[in-house]
Amino acid sequence: IITLRDIFSKDHGVSMTHYFTENWENVQTFQARPEDIHIATYHKFYCSLVILLGTTWVSYILDLLHFGQTAPERQTSIPLYERVPNLEIAIPVLNRNGRQAPHFSSTHLPVQFIPKSFWEQNCKIIYVARNTKDNVVSYFHFDRMTMINPEPGDWSSYFHRFMQGKMVFGSWYDHVNSWWKKKQTYSNLHYMFYEDLVEDTGLEIDKLCCFLGLSLSVKEKERITGKVHFDDMKRNNMVNSSTFPGMDFKMSSFKRKGKVGDWKNHFTVAQSEEFDEDYKWQMKDQMKLLLTLRTWEDFKYVCFQMCSHRFPRIH
Repeated sequence: IITLRDIFSKDHGVSMTHYFTENWENVQTFQARPEDIHIATYHKFYCSLVILLGTTWVSYILDLLHFGQTAPERQTSIPLYERVPNLEIAIPVLNRNGRQAPHFSSTHLPVQFIPKSFWEQNCKIIYVARNTKDNVVSYFHFDRMTMINPEPGDWSSYFHRFMQGKMVFGSWYDHVNSWWKKKQTYSNLHYMFYEDLVEDTGLEIDKLCCFLGLSLSVKEKERITGKVHFDDMKRNNMVNSSTFPGMDFKMSSFKRKGKVGDWKNHFTVAQSEEFDEDYKWQMKDQMKLLLTLRTWEDFKYVCFQMCSHRFPRIH
């Protein structure tokens, strides 16, 4: 019997499951509106707080910023994955009727596959990148649980497939680099790092508010920062995706805590060294990118990120 987990196809050179390619035309012809706000991440910033947590975290912050006071009933009546639906899955049932603007959506698509209407309407887009090693570990455990992606197999083979870019939605390196390059020409793109959210959530909320043109009181900022604390989100059934269909939570008892650097509990020394060498080769063109940055602030920021292994992050 062929199951959804057995199906693996390619579209324009990027691997995807049949679940996404069946919906391809609907995604590509989606008509965005100027007030729409879109969250983009590489795969496995998705769904479950048990596995965690880039898309979920930023989605919840975004929803609280816009509707935490004006529509508090959303927090107890609508699961977060419906408040911020995934573009590849939700279309054509992505329904705006009766919903307050702005409308949110999320995606794991590479930048070249984002519907043209998002660019044409000059929509605000938030991209969240994460430490490569933490990302592959998180992705592995997610694939053990999801019924959408192909079976992950053992950790060693999965580790090498990741380095080769043989993943749903393609190579991590291509994904984060292409979105970063898009930032240089599209001003309505805000590029965030998961590790910065962990280090100083309040500061990242301030940056996000600046990007979105929002102003928060000290009291409101404290309220939101408290609500998006990991332990609180994990207990919140409207946020933790415990009701999301297509996930088998019995498949992985590994309880993620959202910690930075947890890859050290999974990589062997040999794997870490192999990964680092591959990383240096894959990211060699990033130094060339420094020459294309438009402002001195951009230059300083990327230099700092790269010199401290914070962009793109591996340590």
